[in-house]
Amino acid sequence: MDQPVEEQPVQHTEPTPIPSHTAKKNTLMAAISYLGPLVIVSYLLAKDDSFVKFHIRQGAVLFGIEIALSVITSMFWGLFMLGQIVNLGVLILSIIGIVNAVQGKEQEIPLVGHLAVHIPI
Repeated sequence: MDQPVEEQPVQHTEPTPIPSHTAKKNTLMAAISYLGPLVIVSYLLAKDDSFVKFHIRQGAVLFGIEIALSVITSMFWGLFMLGQIVNLGVLILSIIGIVNAVQGKEQEIPLVGHLAVHIPI
């Protein structure tokens, strides 16, 4: 009739190792590449790492948007409020990029991430 089902023993896996000093440094460099002019620091210290390079490109796009927006709003005061809204959007995109970098993801940020491939590094 009903045969007893044999229970399989639970297999325990080893926890993933703690990232090395280099991995922590690369995550930090990737994260600070989203902080405006600090993208230059990331470029100078870790441009040989493909993970950091991915985030440097995206950070450079956001920094370029900030510079262009600053120039445009300084020339046309009527666009000041629109500029502040765009600045808020850039801040939100920077936070998304930092979160992706800290989590170790190479994920494009929304709206402008596709432009990063055009930045030669």
